[in-house]
Amino acid sequence: MDSKLQIVKDKISMKILVVGNIDQFEELKLKFGADHVYSSLEDSDNPEGYDPEVVFDFVAEEIPESLENYEKIECPVFFSIVKTSLAHQNIYYPVKDQWFGFNGLPTFINRELLEVSIFNSKGEGYLSKIAHGLKTDYVLVEDRVGMVSPRVVCMIINEAFYTNAEGTASEKDIDLAMKLGTNYPLGPFEWAEKIGIENVYEVLEAVYEDTGDERYKINPQLKKKYLKEITR
Repeated sequence: MDSKLQIVKDKISMKILVVGNIDQFEELKLKFGADHVYSSLEDSDNPEGYDPEVVFDFVAEEIPESLENYEKIECPVFFSIVKTSLAHQNIYYPVKDQWFGFNGLPTFINRELLEVSIFNSKGEGYLSKIAHGLKTDYVLVEDRVGMVSPRVVCMIINEAFYTNAEGTASEKDIDLAMKLGTNYPLGPFEWAEKIGIENVYEVLEAVYEDTGDERYKINPQLKKKYLKEITR
């Protein structure tokens, strides 16, 4: 395995398989650039037929049993794991050393640092080599529900809903104040639309269930908007 990853590290172009929808595929291409060869698959029923050098899977979080489909694949696999954790996925199927969690929520992929978690310390050596091959910097975060930036951003969005519900300021004014005051690229309501209300709600719900921290208790207006979204 180490020799294969050394070859990957020294390559200029890599074969990347993206398991997910078209938006995820396009954002990943923007992140890693046109030097690599990309393939796409909507689900992970048969990823081994693609002979990839690295896989980015956006669907296994919702279908943990699908991890079994990667049994015969020796290349590194990144799973979009935000609403759960690698440790939780390990309950369904043993997590390999070359499997990683990453923050695959919309707007969080095409950034300077790829937010990544590992299941155990053995994974860090694999991660360093594959990140070099992908020509990306990364930040290693604890294997916890919500990771770091999704947890923080979704909490800010939730607080913005509380502020708006109290009549303190309009959504537009809150967005403007956050951008001017913190230099954020988007205000909390704008960010919620980009990330997707479903994702925001489900991240908060998962973190609240994991921690019991009242900061993540979902605002009723956010919940109402979520329910409206999923019943369309």
